Amino acid sequence: MTTTPEGVSLGMPQLPAPDYPDDVRARLEADAREIVARYPDSRSALLPLLHLVQSEEGHVTRTGQRFCADVLNLTTAEVTAVATFYSMYRRKPSGDYQVGVCTNTLCAVMGGDAIFEALQDHLGVGNGETTDDGKVTLEHIECNAACDFAPVVMVNWEFFDNQTVASAKRLVDDLRTGAQVAPTRGAPLCTFKDTARILAGFPDEREGAVEAGGSAGPASLIGLRLAKGESVHARVVHPRGGGAPQDQPPAEHLSSHDAPQDTSASDPSHPAGPAAEEGE
Repeated sequence: MTTTPEGVSLGMPQLPAPDYPDDVRARLEADAREIVARYPDSRSALLPLLHLVQSEEGHVTRTGQRFCADVLNLTTAEVTAVATFYSMYRRKPSGDYQVGVCTNTLCAVMGGDAIFEALQDHLGVGNGETTDDGKVTLEHIECNAACDFAPVVMVNWEFFDNQTVASAKRLVDDLRTGAQVAPTRGAPLCTFKDTARILAGFPDEREGAVEAGGSAGPASLIGLRLAKGESVHARVVHPRGGGAPQDQPPAEHLSSHDAPQDTSASDPSHPAGPAAEEGE
């Protein structure tokens, strides 16, 4: 306890953050120099450096923050402000696999809310909590631009599309037992620490990671095809109980919104003449 000469308590003194062991610090310093060299201003390297220290311990510790401050000649307050602002930096120990269930609007109504609730019960953890074996951290996440594959679950930022309560339960069970798990698309799965190192900007060593490609689904790609001037098949969605959607012959445009037309052309039963001049 620190006190003033008058005996007024100033609270517990702040203990300095412990340092990394010499061999670990030397390795991290070599990596940090490589990262900093990519930027014209050294402080621009803070985000990847935080990923680097997160790859060491699985979350951003006080030791990691102190390391980043030392390397970049920043205060620990400046580093902490960034580390606590972005949700991608964990501030407490977390699992080997970050399982995120999208609970944004479309995924939620397609079953994401049910999946998230079921996984909380199945794993015995709440949002942002980790299973006792240290394997899985469960969290709800915001939209990851995969709405046409809803509901989506992500593991260490790799996609697992079109999930159900049953498939999501099998997924987390396989992660906990060490069974082989393959994302729906994209690169092979790796641990959260390995993911953090890749995000720090170091080569992705996973076999097939470079060749693996993710892709948007057909609903998203229609917009791209229209932008390129390609013809697409319109799909007519019938009212509930009115039959299945049917493919229609190619149309020049899907709707009047794609190519606005004069009212008389788009609605012959209500033709519109020239706008009246003021005073007529």
